[in-house]
Amino acid sequence: MNINSNYIITAIGSYLPERKLTNFDFEKMVDTSDEWIIKRTGIHTKFISADNEFASDLGIKAVQNLMDNYPVTLKDIDMIIATVFVYDHLTPSVSAIVAEHFGINMAGTYDLHAESSSFAYGLITANAYIASGQAKKVLLVTAETPSKELDHTDPGTCILFGGGATATLIEKNTSPKKFVSNFRTDGNLADKVYCTQFSSAIKRSKFEKEHFIQQDDRALYAYVVKNISNYIKCLLDEAGLTTSDIDWFIPHSANLRMIEALRERLEFDETKMLTSVEQCGNTSSSIPLAIILALKDGRIKRGDKILIYGFGEGITYAGAIIEW
Repeated sequence: MNINSNYIITAIGSYLPERKLTNFDFEKMVDTSDEWIIKRTGIHTKFISADNEFASDLGIKAVQNLMDNYPVTLKDIDMIIATVFVYDHLTPSVSAIVAEHFGINMAGTYDLHAESSSFAYGLITANAYIASGQAKKVLLVTAETPSKELDHTDPGTCILFGGGATATLIEKNTSPKKFVSNFRTDGNLADKVYCTQFSSAIKRSKFEKEHFIQQDDRALYAYVVKNISNYIKCLLDEAGLTTSDIDWFIPHSANLRMIEALRERLEFDETKMLTSVEQCGNTSSSIPLAIILALKDGRIKRGDKILIYGFGEGITYAGAIIEW
């Protein structure tokens, strides 16, 4: 979808749990090594939540970080969207808990469940509210505590997934600009990344492990490099742009080896790709975390064209070309 929209991202904040794990910590837990993890994933460190720290706690701290660093108010928020994979509760929603904490009682709230493509879906949804006139101010919160659903004896998954949260404020602006997006789902890969809850089977096949995150790395790698690259090309075509017109390419930081292959297939200049996987591991907040890292060192500037693309469990994928 290619539309003119009066949107602007006015503030962004983050929170990472206090407990930081290095690859050397994992050497003591499972049969792996720092060298192997870096070579296969690019990960050096990641963060995990405390036992008594949940998605809403992380989200609240990310929103507070946003408020501490930007001169904004949340009292006139029209909508809060929270993207979550490991929920505090089946109900109430994380977005409602965040709203209550900050005394926001005149906004709509709901949680969005699209895993590692959640930030892209959330941004697309927030823009739709603004473009349609249904909202002037939307707060998008991403919050994840995957360590609560990890088998810490499985070296294939426990080294990958990290916790963290971000908060992004999207507001109506006076100057319209392009917002180009696309989104898709391929349910054929639903059993390639999973974590059970009440049902122990999908597509008539029983899962090997219950209540732990499991994934087929090889199948996902092949699918992402081949298929996600095609959908990113479609996004560029829809916008009438080429890779040279994009200032920053920010794919979901699932695995550095995977997204490097994706970047090469798309022929993006290596200096244009922003990542967070090295410091934070694979987290559904990876795209906004990469944005925050680039803002801190002055790389992203107002007016930059940014292509974001998320992909993950489902398998779902979504992307957008935005102007910062």
